[in-house]
Amino acid sequence: MELTSKGLKDFFREVVEMIEKEKDYLCDLDRKLGDGDHGVTMSIGWQAVEEKLNNELIEIEDCGKLSVAVGKTFLNAVGSSVGPLYATGFMRGAKTSKNKAVLNDCDLTEYWIAFAKGVKDRGQAEVGDKTMVDTLEPFARKLETSFTNSQDFELAFSEAVNAAEEGMNSTKDIISKKGRSSRLGERSIGAQDPGATSAYFILSTFLQFIKNNSAKTV
Repeated sequence: MELTSKGLKDFFREVVEMIEKEKDYLCDLDRKLGDGDHGVTMSIGWQAVEEKLNNELIEIEDCGKLSVAVGKTFLNAVGSSVGPLYATGFMRGAKTSKNKAVLNDCDLTEYWIAFAKGVKDRGQAEVGDKTMVDTLEPFARKLETSFTNSQDFELAFSEAVNAAEEGMNSTKDIISKKGRSSRLGERSIGAQDPGATSAYFILSTFLQFIKNNSAKTV
């Protein structure tokens, strides 16, 4: 498939809608581990992104500039630790899509791998720390190997999202080692990490987006 800058904007708008639907659930997860505000924080960030999409970004056709703006807008709207993580992810993705109005399968693969690696680099977390890296690291590894083998982006991304879901689910069984929830120690076992969950939701939203628009330029 090919994704235009308009398609990228449409995807971001679908993330806004998804976050609004999942906001309460994400807060419920966060109450078991932290301040209980993860859903609200994500909502604030993505509402700011939507406003930017509908105003300053409406004429932007460079996918790189678009992704930079989304990352910076999210960061400026969100004061918590998740702001720099997503900002870094989208700004790393922007480097792979600079000066491109249309992204092909290779571009999209590079974009999402760069996004996941950016979040990991900024957060200084590893798989097993009970963070969004538990979702994103297996996702990126699977996307890279599957696309290399198949050269089929939709197939590779679908397999990568399955790996992301397994990673998200694994956070229930591990002790939190990062952030405020690390103070809970063994009491954090049994609770699914909200950051890993929202990261999975964003990836699965993109998967559904490309399935709905398969075999055409969007």
